Amino acid sequence: MSDDEPKPGSAEDQGPVTITAELADRLAEKRADLFEEFEIRDEFPSEVLREAETRTEGVYDEIESEIDERRDLRDLTTWTTDPIDAQDFDDAISIEREEDAYRLWVHIADVTHYVTPDTAMWEEAVKRANTVYLPDYTIHMLPPVLAETVCSLVPNEDRLAHTVEMEIDDETLSFEDIDIYKSVINSDERLTYKECEGRLEDPSLPLGEENELAYELADRMHEQRKEDGSLVLNPSRDRAHTIIEESMLKANKAVTHTLMWDRGVEAMYRVHPQPTPDQWNEALREIQELDSVSIPGDAWGDDPRKAVNAALETAPDRQLNKIQRAVLKVMPRAKYMNDPFGGHHALNFDIYGHFTSPIRRLSDTINHWIVHENDVPENLLELCDHASDKQKDGETAERLYKQFLQEQGLDPYAVNNRGVEVVDDPEEAKHAV
Repeated sequence: MSDDEPKPGSAEDQGPVTITAELADRLAEKRADLFEEFEIRDEFPSEVLREAETRTEGVYDEIESEIDERRDLRDLTTWTTDPIDAQDFDDAISIEREEDAYRLWVHIADVTHYVTPDTAMWEEAVKRANTVYLPDYTIHMLPPVLAETVCSLVPNEDRLAHTVEMEIDDETLSFEDIDIYKSVINSDERLTYKECEGRLEDPSLPLGEENELAYELADRMHEQRKEDGSLVLNPSRDRAHTIIEESMLKANKAVTHTLMWDRGVEAMYRVHPQPTPDQWNEALREIQELDSVSIPGDAWGDDPRKAVNAALETAPDRQLNKIQRAVLKVMPRAKYMNDPFGGHHALNFDIYGHFTSPIRRLSDTINHWIVHENDVPENLLELCDHASDKQKDGETAERLYKQFLQEQGLDPYAVNNRGVEVVDDPEEAKHAV
């Protein structure tokens, strides 16, 4: 059973967390205080909402008028895989096996067809810079009406996409060819993670063989990343998540390599500095001292990331969070920068940036625009700094809100996964956690 599905006896299976009206008011007040402190914009201006509504009109006529200017991929087998409660589907994949290569297509909702620099939606997205996720409360970067309609790659409907087509060498898994272009796609099916696992269990089902091939490639890319020194803090990720994570990482890498090496342009690159040797030693000592945790002798070497991976793979589940915290404690924050130099330490990529989530991250939206227009915003450096700062603000607000929930006797994980329901009887609300 996949992580996103309710499990008998689990938090997700128990229904909403019940709270009193008084507690609901306190939670709302806390959110308002955090929004003010970190300048998080909760409500969309009416002009932005009107503009978003207008862009959802005449969808099919607009797509029809775009087909001649785009690559028509509607006959290509394509599907989305998302959590069961996802409201929008902004990425889809296709895959085929060739003689000496895999051909992988990653299709991303073409947000910048609808949200362009001359729109109020763009201006508002720049101010927000990213979507902020609090337990049971989301502050969107783009109006949901847009994300959940024309920018959602729903099945059996034509949609505008920005496609990254990659020919991946069978032996080395390196790029033989990269092609990035505007497209029209038609998704065959919307899968949940659990449904994807079901197709992998029985490849005779629709999309079973395609998912089997996608997992074969994703698993190989995942193992290669680990071998190369990429830090993998979640060693028990299931097959469905592995397919999506590795496909998106590969697409992001393909786009930013193209921007840097083929075009030589600035973009919003993701740069992650490495900890100092002393910081790494501190983290490894803390991990080694944990009960029932050891770093295998052959993992001690020049790369502490491989030592952490080895510890995570052999440690009991109860210690995984402690190992992760020891590492994250010494890790510098990743930042957006207008050049990629310094690379991404945790992923061990020399060049990396974001492209696959333009609905929820400004960096991806900007990079979509740069790829298509081959033009760089004049204030790119300012945008990089702003997006980095707003991401930090959002994460800090999330952490402080979770702390407040705990102080109120609520489990943030339960609230996030089950939602909340306000009840009149205080006795009913005693079973909130």
